[in-house]
Amino acid sequence: MERWKFNLHKNEAINLITYKRCTEVKEEAIFQAFQIGFSDYMIKMDLPKDVFFRHFFGPEGNRLEYSVIAFDGDKPVGLNMGGIKEYEGVKTLRCGGFCVHPDYRGTGISGKLFELHKEIALENHCKQLFLEVIAGNDRAINFYKKQGYEKVYDLIYYSHSNPTEIRGTLDIDATIERIDMDGLRSLGGQIRDIHINWQNDMDYIGHFADQVHYGAFHDNKLIGALSIHPKGKISFLWVEPRYRHKGIGRTLVSRAVEELQPQKLSVNFPNNANLLGFAKRLNFSLDPISQYEMYITL
Repeated sequence: MERWKFNLHKNEAINLITYKRCTEVKEEAIFQAFQIGFSDYMIKMDLPKDVFFRHFFGPEGNRLEYSVIAFDGDKPVGLNMGGIKEYEGVKTLRCGGFCVHPDYRGTGISGKLFELHKEIALENHCKQLFLEVIAGNDRAINFYKKQGYEKVYDLIYYSHSNPTEIRGTLDIDATIERIDMDGLRSLGGQIRDIHINWQNDMDYIGHFADQVHYGAFHDNKLIGALSIHPKGKISFLWVEPRYRHKGIGRTLVSRAVEELQPQKLSVNFPNNANLLGFAKRLNFSLDPISQYEMYITL
């Protein structure tokens, strides 16, 4: 546990703020910090406690031992959730959820939480820090820049409100079949031409038992794949470069729509001209929300 003093408000007594790893505190305190910290967030984060823990400490990849919580006395007033993994070959600590109680913003808690966040990265021999932030959240973006983060990728969101209009025709002798998660993972070593964001990579997708995967095969070789939730969220779509523009991606989506019958499709991806063109050709519409991916090299 670390202790740090600061003036909560001008001309008031000094309050003792303490910082603890989330392994040292009860789940209720973590949940309270999340609830109050995100109470005025631009995206509603009204989650039950069990859903919060299942999501943020499940597919999001956060771990209690890499997460830090701030207290004013017994009151939770700040939270920085973190997760570590080999991300595109680099050991990375991701900030997977950061918030401060509205009444305590501007008091220095944010900076201290990120100071401890960086210490955790160094303790675990990470080579970079990483986070996502919503474009337009200027206060947060400016704060992250002051911590040393730089914007590297734009993460854009698209949706399609009439999926049944998507029809695929193959210009190559190929078959589309359902595959399992191991089949999808088998493509990992071939994907070198694109950056896959944290929430669409294999580790993230593998947490969802109801996710459906389709593979495209040519001469018994897997040359492309789609991973989609039955409600229509596309998490992964990739075709081997030499087989692109032959109708494979469109046919993968068409087969999924035919079998799963989602009311809507959604997809997000970072800085990818091929996927951008593909989405536009299938008449996906740009959503109003977008994000930045920001990094610090250690």
